[in-house]
Amino acid sequence: MCADQLEHIFYEGNAPLSPSPTMDLLQNYDELDEHGQNPNSSPDSSSPPRLLPSKSAAPKVDDTMLALTVANQTLSKPIDPVQHVVAFNPTYDQLWAPVLGPAHPYAKDGIAQGMRNHKLGFVENAAIDSFVFDEQYNTFHKYGYAADPSASSGNNYVGDLDTLEKTNGISVYNIPQHEQKKRKIEKKREVTEEEGNGDDVMDQEEVDNPATDAWLMKNRKSPWAGKKEGLQTELSEEQQKYAEEHARKKAEKAGGEKGEVVADKTTFHGKEERDYQGRSWLAPPKDAKASNDHCYIPKRLVHTWSGHTKGVSAIRFFPKYGHLILSAGMDTKVKIWDVFNSGKCMRTYMGHSKAVRDISFCNDGTKFLTASYDKNIKYWDTETGQVISTFSTGKIPYVVKLNPDDDKQNILLAGMSDKKIVQWDMNSGQITQEYDQHLGAVNTITFVDNNRRFVTSSDDKSLRVWEFGIPVVIKYISEPHMHSMPAISLHPNSNWLAAQSLDNQILIYSTRERFQLNKKKRFAGHIVAGYACQVNFSPDGRFVMSGDGEGKCWFWDWKSCKVFRTLKCHEGVCIGCEWHPLEQSKVATCGWDGLIKYWD
Repeated sequence: MCADQLEHIFYEGNAPLSPSPTMDLLQNYDELDEHGQNPNSSPDSSSPPRLLPSKSAAPKVDDTMLALTVANQTLSKPIDPVQHVVAFNPTYDQLWAPVLGPAHPYAKDGIAQGMRNHKLGFVENAAIDSFVFDEQYNTFHKYGYAADPSASSGNNYVGDLDTLEKTNGISVYNIPQHEQKKRKIEKKREVTEEEGNGDDVMDQEEVDNPATDAWLMKNRKSPWAGKKEGLQTELSEEQQKYAEEHARKKAEKAGGEKGEVVADKTTFHGKEERDYQGRSWLAPPKDAKASNDHCYIPKRLVHTWSGHTKGVSAIRFFPKYGHLILSAGMDTKVKIWDVFNSGKCMRTYMGHSKAVRDISFCNDGTKFLTASYDKNIKYWDTETGQVISTFSTGKIPYVVKLNPDDDKQNILLAGMSDKKIVQWDMNSGQITQEYDQHLGAVNTITFVDNNRRFVTSSDDKSLRVWEFGIPVVIKYISEPHMHSMPAISLHPNSNWLAAQSLDNQILIYSTRERFQLNKKKRFAGHIVAGYACQVNFSPDGRFVMSGDGEGKCWFWDWKSCKVFRTLKCHEGVCIGCEWHPLEQSKVATCGWDGLIKYWD
């Protein structure tokens, strides 16, 4: 084998490895000159260089406006004021360029219509108070000068400076008081002189002619000169009828404000008003006296009085004797019943148009007061049933009381729905005092301290103590835990007050100087929330009693505060209870079922 053949076999079996394509590209790229040409390669080289495609990681940007801006650096197109978005950064000149649009044909200054806010052009707001502007404006029109609004001016005022010196620089709003008075006098004098001169100049013919103004000036009379002659003194039939109608309507309106007017009627139900000896049916039995001083709790029902067609709101025994019992009904009627003998209704008093709220006897029982929701308070004669007098303020009276002193039985106190306690003198019919401190309707009036003071309770959940005749509160009792107290009763020894609290308990207050709450005495167990159930004492003071919302009558021992007995008295609310003043074991109760029951 020759050498040439061996060489060929060697190269064929051991051919050198060809470089990779990547290495070729890098080598070619390294050999490129600044013009991107390979100087070592010939133009007619058979293998052209292979380049990688260029890629960018940056997001695409709309560079249209940028290109325009670069192309035209002197872009001076102003911004359209209507457009909402500006896609490029405008220059200062563009922002402050005038608003586009044709100028008004009559605008000499050439201000664009869009810039105008006044018929004379563009007006800027000035930092001046409207009062100051009005003052200077009116001063200039009156005196001819005003304060100079421009700060650059050396003079403080513009206009008539001579007048400025004479008037000492006053404005229309700060004329001195003496100057105003002086001007009024001068003006009055001028008017008087003018009238005087006018009288002198007036022609006599004009003065004599009633059709002229001169005659009117001469013959005018003041409004107080009296009635003119020739006026019609008698009314015609039609005018009189109209006047009567008007007076009647006026009276009705006044009556509606004060209280409804109802004809007073009374009916006697007994056999005869006087017996064979001439004694009135009202006279107490001569043998009526207290059997003993010790009181006992009643156990059984003795008698029932039924005659009211609606609920009974209050009952009162005849003072001292208790041989009659007075009842106030929601059927607008007041009835008086016999207790000792027949047990029948003796007389009915009808004078109210709405439910009767409260009743109160005078000391001797010959007269009594009624308060009704018709806004009237009436003072009745118990025997004859006649209404002695009627009182009204136009508000609903919730409680009525006479002063317990025998020499002040003509003084009436009434707690009203308008937060006042009104005091009348029944002899004159005049209101002599008003106690106006409560913040709610007044519910009770209770005299204490030998009738020199009285305690009132109200819907404002407070107790107030007053000196009689003086409308100033001397003691105000109000605590956050207190509830309204719609019924209060005085203990027989006059040292304590029992107050029915609407949180289902009876609280005891001292009537001494401080009117303190006795925290050791508290009577509970009954349900009275929402009802003004009357609370009362036995004549010997050993027992406390009260009705409740379930028709029961509760009795507590005064010393131990424990429940002594409970009687189921009425269907519904037992609103009132009274202990007989002489028969110590007898109690009367009334309820909203329209019945009055007598218990022994």
